[in-house]
Amino acid sequence: MSQTDFSDLPERLDVIAVGAHPDDVEIACGGTLANMVRDGLRVGIVDLTDGEPTPLSPGPEVRLEEARRAAEVLGVQVRETLTLPNRRLFDGFDERVALAKVFRRYRPRLVMGIAEKTPMASPDHWQAMQITDAAIFYSRLTKWDEHFENLPVHRIEKQIWYPLGLQNLSLPEGGGRFVSDISETLDVKLESIRAYRTQFPPEKQRVFQLVESQNRLLGTTAGFSAGEMLISATTLGIRNVFDTICGLQPHKP
Repeated sequence: MSQTDFSDLPERLDVIAVGAHPDDVEIACGGTLANMVRDGLRVGIVDLTDGEPTPLSPGPEVRLEEARRAAEVLGVQVRETLTLPNRRLFDGFDERVALAKVFRRYRPRLVMGIAEKTPMASPDHWQAMQITDAAIFYSRLTKWDEHFENLPVHRIEKQIWYPLGLQNLSLPEGGGRFVSDISETLDVKLESIRAYRTQFPPEKQRVFQLVESQNRLLGTTAGFSAGEMLISATTLGIRNVFDTICGLQPHKP
C-alpha cells in the first residue's frame, strides 16, 4: 500500500478511545462517547488487552462478548482488541507500533487515552497511557514504512486524556481540564458497564455507586446533571469567551 492509497482501508473514524482493558473506556468516558455517536460521529474503542485472566470470568471469549455488548449499548461503530498481555502490559516499541497501525488504518481526528497512574489499581493503565501517547506520534512518522506494513502516514489532530482512578481526588496535569455534559447519557454509560457481568457481580455494586456519584458531582460543579472530566493534552483556546462561558443565547432588547 502506498502512502496515499486509502482504497483498502476501512471507513474512517472521527474518534478512537483507547483503554488497557475492556471496561476502562466505559467507566471513564462512556457517556461522552455515547454523546458523540448521537451527534453523528463515527467512534471506535481500542482495548490493548483482552483483560484476561480475571477471577470470575471463564475465559477471553466471554470477556470479548461482554465488550461487544458494551460497545453496542454505547452505539460505537468499531471495537478492536489487540493481543497485548493483560497484567504484563509494558510500554515498548512493538506495543507502540501495534496501536499506531490501528490509528493509521482508521485515521481518527481525535484520540482519547488514560491520564496518569491509578493507585491501588492495575499498573497496566499507566503503561497504556505511555503506549497511546507514543502511538499518536508514531502514526505520523514518515520514512518508517517497514514497521507499519506500509500503511499511510496519518496525523492525529487532537488528544484528550480521561482520568480513570475512581478513588483518587488528585487532578492529572494537562493543557486544560473540562467537564463533558453526560446528563442525557449517564444511564447509557451505566448500562454499558453492567454488560461486564463477570467483572461487576452483585457484590461489586459499589463500583456503580462510585461511578455515578463521581459523575453527578462533576456534573453539578459545571451546572449539569452529570459529567465526565476530560483533559486536553494541549492548551485549550477560546475564540469567543462570552459565548463559551455564558452559552449561546439570543440578545434581549
